Order: sequence, then structure tokens, then C-alpha cells
Amino acid sequence: MFCHFGNNTFTGNEWGDGTDSPAHFNPSAFDARQWTDVAVRAGFKYLILTAKHHDGFCLWPTRTTDYSVKSSPWRNGEGDVVREVADACREAGIGFGIYLSPWDRHEPCYADKEAYDDFYAEQLEELLTGYGPLVEVWFDGAGSEGRAYDWRRIIGLVERHHPEAMRFNMGVPTIRWVGNEDGVAPYPCWNAASEARTSMFTKDMLTWLPETPRWVPAECDVPIRKRSWFWHEGGERNLYTDDELIDIYYRSVGHGCNLLMNLAPDDRGRIPEADAQAAIRLFDEMRRRFGRPLAEWSGGAGGYETLLAFDGPLRFDHAIVAEDLSYGERIRSYVLEALTEDGGWAELARGSAIGHKKIDEFTPATAIAVRLRVLEADALPMIRSLAVYGVFHDRKGRME
Repeated sequence: MFCHFGNNTFTGNEWGDGTDSPAHFNPSAFDARQWTDVAVRAGFKYLILTAKHHDGFCLWPTRTTDYSVKSSPWRNGEGDVVREVADACREAGIGFGIYLSPWDRHEPCYADKEAYDDFYAEQLEELLTGYGPLVEVWFDGAGSEGRAYDWRRIIGLVERHHPEAMRFNMGVPTIRWVGNEDGVAPYPCWNAASEARTSMFTKDMLTWLPETPRWVPAECDVPIRKRSWFWHEGGERNLYTDDELIDIYYRSVGHGCNLLMNLAPDDRGRIPEADAQAAIRLFDEMRRRFGRPLAEWSGGAGGYETLLAFDGPLRFDHAIVAEDLSYGERIRSYVLEALTEDGGWAELARGSAIGHKKIDEFTPATAIAVRLRVLEADALPMIRSLAVYGVFHDRKGRME
């Protein structure tokens, strides 16, 4: 779960220019535990907070600038949003991550590269040392197109203080941006990569530091309100429909990627009920569809053919296949087939990438077995699991 929250929440901006007064920031009923209650109820595994967006306003009382919560009327200038959210995540048993925008439209020293590198490193170290453990550090490329930061220093700080934290898209990333803000991955979306787009505002590709590993899986980010990362009054009419959210899930998680969905707190400091319920409905539906397979094979064995035989005829319309990624992503093409009661094999679906997880949907079939045949692979295929499900909906939620 992504949470965009800050001065923009109160000014109506998506990208503040750094001139809005901190006096705007004054949530009337801030409740970080309400955020994490929503996260837990929906089933999110961790929460990433915009500790500083492009406007430069900081949600913690940083030593580096007065442009922060300490200059706001909220909690009489004694509040710390980052602290309260970090504590709420730990209490709820979910991970906590931070977004710290490299681009800063408020800070006067931004024009001086060396001075701003020092400024940014100090802000990052405050967050790394004061609010951990952290599961992810999110470096947004927007506004920084063509800007060179001291990435070796920045990444070194993350590695020193939180070596297990994921690093998003910049410097020496361990996960990359999928390339859009629609929450969908192209297919195939391979886990091995050598580049990714910088932002929505350029076609330029990032030049990662040479020590970046080739294994850089994609993360799909999307706001639950279309084209709106921060809360705006009346914006609930822009919520994705249930059918649209289901489609996003199939084309992100179903393509082997991680889904990062933004639920923006409102000017009270709470996740709006409509947004919370939309996310909860989505993941409740996915658990209903995929929480209990009709049949499953989980042998973790190698081979070009995997057979899942049933105890009797089954009717199903979805399959989920997963590779054992401890061996890498080896499969390059495959076909799923069903064994009918008359002894013939019928094709259900075919594809290329499997990776962490591939969800295939197809016309409902009645069969006594299903098999996965790998048609092309870089090395001996290692399958972690194969399962079939009787969903009997299409990805837009319509009944068969």
C-alpha cells in the first residue's frame, strides 16, 4: 500500500511548487492506525509513506529545513507523521517503507549539486536511522530527468543501515519501475533487466551503477483514484471500478509482478471509506478466487513436463503456475493442456514468462488432468507449483 500524504493534501495540488505555507498542513483526525487497519484488512504486506514529495515538505521534524511538520499547526508543531506511521506498521505486523523525493522544489540549495547531495544524504540518514526497520526505500525519478545525484553515497547509506531493504529504480536498484502508473505490467515482464524508464515524463532510460544486479523485478504502482496520487475533495468519483481493479490485479500480480496500490489519506488524516472498501473488495475477491485450488501440485521438481492428475473430473477456468526462482527464470515458452475424459489433450493457454506467478484464464474446461509443457527454456525448468481453480468469472468480474 502506497500513501501519498503531505501539504498537497490540503492545497489541492498534485505537485506543489514548494511555496505553499506549512500552515496548510493540519489534519483534523490523523490516525495512522486506521491506515494500517485498512492495510491489514485488505491484505497488503507493507506500507510506503511519502516522507517528502517534490514540494520539499517533510512529514518528520527534520534538522535540515524548517519546511516540515514542525512549522505546521498540527500537534502544535510537535508532531511526526513518519514516527506515527512507522509505529503503527510495527504494531500491525506489516512492513514500513519510505518515499523520499530526490527532486526538491523548495530547498534553495537544490541548484548547487554538491550542497544538495549533502542535504539529501542528511535527510535520508535521519529517516534510515530513526524509523526502521525499513522494507523499501522509494526513489522517484520524476522531476530529476537529467539530474545527476551522488547515488553511490545514497545507496551506501541504505546498504549500511538497511541492507535488506528494497531499493526502487535508482542508483543500484533491487526492484524497478514497470514503466507506467496504471498498475499493469507488459507481458512478458522478465525479472532480469538492465534498464528502466526514468519517469512518465521522458522516454530516457536510467543508467544504473555498474554494480546493479541483473535481477531487478518490476513493481507496478497505481493510485486507486485514477490519475490522482494525493487526495482531492470530490475525487471519489474517480475511483477505479471493481471490474477495473480486478483487471489491474490480473495484469500485475498475474504477470508475476508486485502491485503497489495508492490509498491517499484525506484532509482528516484518514483513508476515505470508499477507497478502503474498494481495496478490501478487490482482495477479498482475489482470495475467494485463488485462496483454495481445486487441485494443486507443488513438487519443486525439474522437467519439461509437469502433470497434475485429478481424483475425478473437474471443471475449472483458471490456472496458476510458478517457477522456483531460486534457480532463476528459465522458461521462455509453455503451453497448458487438459486431458479430457475421452483421452485427448486440449490446449487451454500458452505463454512465455512464468516467473514468480502466472495467472492464466481460459474457457471453462472439464478434465481429469492438466499438464504444463515447457516448449523453450534456457536450462532445465524448475517448477514450484501448478494449481487449477474454478472461478467462473472473467477478469472483468462478469459471471460465465
